[in-house]
Amino acid sequence: MPALRVDGVRVRYGSILGTDGISFELAPGETLALVGANGAGKSSTLKAILGMVSYLEGDVLLDGQSLKGLKPSEIVRRGIGFSPEGRRVFPSLTVLENLRTGGYTRRRREQSETIERMFGYFPRLRERARQRAGSLSGGEQQMLAIGRALMSRPSIFLLDEPSLGLAPVIVERIGDILQEIQREQGLSILLAEQNSVWALSLAHRAVIVELGRVTLTGAAAELAQDPEVRRAYLGI
Repeated sequence: MPALRVDGVRVRYGSILGTDGISFELAPGETLALVGANGAGKSSTLKAILGMVSYLEGDVLLDGQSLKGLKPSEIVRRGIGFSPEGRRVFPSLTVLENLRTGGYTRRRREQSETIERMFGYFPRLRERARQRAGSLSGGEQQMLAIGRALMSRPSIFLLDEPSLGLAPVIVERIGDILQEIQREQGLSILLAEQNSVWALSLAHRAVIVELGRVTLTGAAAELAQDPEVRRAYLGI
């Protein structure tokens, strides 16, 4: 059974179509790249999974159980974590306070243990623990957004454009950390990215999306070498 199944989900914003019957599966322990241009429907897909937007058609199944109609907080409690596009840390709160907000579903002792784990992954956050999040660099804020999302100890982790606006060296470092976290925690990761080259280098499989529909799917390494994919999506 897939850890997560998106089945024919159609999201609309009034007359604007966000996704047009999108379907795919995420296996346990897998990294799946959701690749497409801006406006392809990647963010709408993640928001539908998390219950942040409603969808009249289709369904989202977590371990075979429907998530349709549940509030985002309930979906987080069921084991899905989310790092949003643009990071969206709480700028007036400290790094430590931001992490604690991410662990609201956990007891205080579990929060402390998980904070220590996040500091192990992101030593820079330990150095900045008492600093307001709004004063951090873009890369540090992205690390904080990832750490905050992981505070709920999810089994499935959704990331929306984590490379956006970051220097290549920071992007590569974040990729290394994500792979380390996955190895240690056995996470299933759904990575929505415009940076196709980077996303395919991290993923086991990839789903290419256009206008809210899946146009191609397959092993990430194979898609990265496909001449048509390289020309249309990788700019090579």
